[in-house]
Amino acid sequence: MSYRGNDFDVSSRFNTTDAKVVNEEVDRIYLELYPSASTNLLDHAFRDLTRLYRGEYPGYHPCDTAYHDVQHVLDVTLAMARLIDGYERSRVGTEPFGDSLFRLGVITALFHDMGYVRELKDREHKNGAEYTLTHVSRGSVFLKDYLPKIGMPEMADIAAELIHFTGYEMPVGKINVPSPIYRLLGSMLGSADIIAQMADRCYLEKCRDRLYPEFVAGGLATKRSPEGVEQVVFASGEDLVIKTPIFFRGATKRLDLDLGGCYSYAQQHFGGQNLYLEEVNKNINFAQGFSDAGDTAALKRKPPETLNQ
Repeated sequence: MSYRGNDFDVSSRFNTTDAKVVNEEVDRIYLELYPSASTNLLDHAFRDLTRLYRGEYPGYHPCDTAYHDVQHVLDVTLAMARLIDGYERSRVGTEPFGDSLFRLGVITALFHDMGYVRELKDREHKNGAEYTLTHVSRGSVFLKDYLPKIGMPEMADIAAELIHFTGYEMPVGKINVPSPIYRLLGSMLGSADIIAQMADRCYLEKCRDRLYPEFVAGGLATKRSPEGVEQVVFASGEDLVIKTPIFFRGATKRLDLDLGGCYSYAQQHFGGQNLYLEEVNKNINFAQGFSDAGDTAALKRKPPETLNQ
């Protein structure tokens, strides 16, 4: 495999800061699975996603969260398309998704973090990270309104539920979807969200320099005990990196148990190799080396700058 740039996906082939590049690859996967289908709705959604994150979508500021940025969203969307592809190509005697559920899964992935994007009428919040605890519900409301606008009214309520597979506002088992095939689609969405971000070549740098400030703004850097005493969860960006292996153990449990091991479909997509897990393990092994030293100075990669572009 060729050298992987900081703005490229796990295959080192696609620039995940470029919506057009990811759009074209998702279309290619889609049309190989469903040759007679139209890409119009997918293309429309990619254009709207680009407008939204640039601040060109009516009623919204541009994205101002450096961790939950357009690269993250595009990385997750590409991973989602690949998981669906792996399932469709490897299934034996199980229900297919078909082109309509592929579109639903990809479009929900595109907008799964739009709840971090502030509305123009919002005079209270100074940064989208302040919505951390409620961003999934905000995205749910958006999707319920958005899908009818692009010609998918029958999927609006389902998308509003599927987005909850990416968050922690609702236990996975309580997410209300119509049938097992939609639960599988949601589990893929939740899996894509985890594996794509943790496989990012600059994941650890982003945790230290971008995610920690978002946690502070969103109220996740501290918590209150039952007695009302404030406790520190993450003391700094470095502390967040050092605790990443602990987070990964919890994420692994969520991936395997709550989300049914759906990340394994990436292996079918890539022809036997799960590039996402390989890159995740590299990051976690590197983070493990900081556990004792407490110094993350060795993290020197420079993530792409995507805000206000």
